[in-house]
Amino acid sequence: MKELFSEIRGAVLATLVLAIVCCGLYPLIVFGISQALFHDKANGSLILDTDGAVRGSKLLAQGFTADKYFHPRPSAAGTGYDATSSGGSNLGPTSQKLNDAIKDRIDAYRKENAVNADESVPADAVTASGSGLDPHISLRNAELQTPRVAKARAVSEEKLRELIRQNTDARDFGLLGDPGVNVLTLNRALDSFPVNP
Repeated sequence: MKELFSEIRGAVLATLVLAIVCCGLYPLIVFGISQALFHDKANGSLILDTDGAVRGSKLLAQGFTADKYFHPRPSAAGTGYDATSSGGSNLGPTSQKLNDAIKDRIDAYRKENAVNADESVPADAVTASGSGLDPHISLRNAELQTPRVAKARAVSEEKLRELIRQNTDARDFGLLGDPGVNVLTLNRALDSFPVNP
């Protein structure tokens, strides 16, 4: 009986020590290091207004539909761009529903951006990302949207191209993936330009 209580006491003590270390000290140390060394990233890469109000995150797409803005990729997250319901549509390449949705998106994209029928539409303009929250579009997608935004804002296309360059993220580590235009930061920068009445 004495040995049993000794074993139980040892197990309870080990559990308490591990709980304090693993559930208390370790998370506090990691939190402190992340706040000290990676403050912006550790807090969600938030975009703030001059008054300190949060307007979004550089890591999450938002739905923009007005002509005066660049439009992000389509989203299948919840009712669209819902960070609490991140995910794809789970429709495969043989899905008629997916094929119909893509055809509709292609037609809408061509009409919205005055893209000729013989010109290809970028895949990211008509397909949702796996998360439904990808904040980037391809350079080609941004280029095709430039005339529409320039007309709506009465701004030269060259000025918009410069803004696109400033809001383009390079390849990861200089070689992985393709450069991508962050739509939220680009549209925030656009708001410094006037809009046609």
